[in-house]
Amino acid sequence: MAAVQVIRSEWTKMRSVASTVWTLSLAVVVTIALGMLISALSRNQFDSMPVQDRLTFDPTYVSFAGMSLGQLAMIVFGVLVVSNEYSTGMIRVSLAAVPQRGTFLFGKIAVAGALALAVGMVTSFAAFFLGQAMLGPHGARLGDPGVLRAVVGGGLYMTLIAMFSMGVAAMLRSPMLSLGILMPFFFLISNILGNVDATKKVGRFLPDQAGSRIMQVVPTADDTPYGPWGGLGIMGLWVIAALAGGYVVLKRRDAQ
Repeated sequence: MAAVQVIRSEWTKMRSVASTVWTLSLAVVVTIALGMLISALSRNQFDSMPVQDRLTFDPTYVSFAGMSLGQLAMIVFGVLVVSNEYSTGMIRVSLAAVPQRGTFLFGKIAVAGALALAVGMVTSFAAFFLGQAMLGPHGARLGDPGVLRAVVGGGLYMTLIAMFSMGVAAMLRSPMLSLGILMPFFFLISNILGNVDATKKVGRFLPDQAGSRIMQVVPTADDTPYGPWGGLGIMGLWVIAALAGGYVVLKRRDAQ
């Protein structure tokens, strides 16, 4: 089957599955709603903040506060896109229709990645504009230095987190196992490693810790050896590694 036909087939499958709608919708709603809430609270507390905190206040990054939870929905989306076919047994039918396993996998990744990118960009821009509305006089404008980069970066971050999850799911072939590893890793373990002094230097190179730098406009006072785009590049390398691992497993193991 030609690549174009595979892409059309994957698009048909994705839009007919309920999990695609609810996971992406949840990512949008949670990211925007929590970002607005934190922005409103920050506005109310701004005058009582210490002087140093006001000087380093990053209104753009504050509006992305919901991304930490919204990304979990993107993780679920990425996992289910790949692993649902294994849990239902449809993977045998799909691979019989598309014997070229690389074409099958990367056709699926291309469609899901494009969908995640579209949703991620809409979510990022909406979170920014609504968050700045909540911040009022303390907000930033899209034309301010570094802001557009951060907003576009927010959409790219959500896309990459979904694609990383697709790669992990392709390796593990189980939705429960994939989610059982990814959810606690991104929600708990990564944050712990990134905030404990003994593990900070390791934690800063994890995909979410590195990738989130792209959303920061005001530089942080630390010794992180990379900038916003460098951090996103590190996250991109994690994604490439995960997808490569998924491809190797799909190529070498029988469909189950």
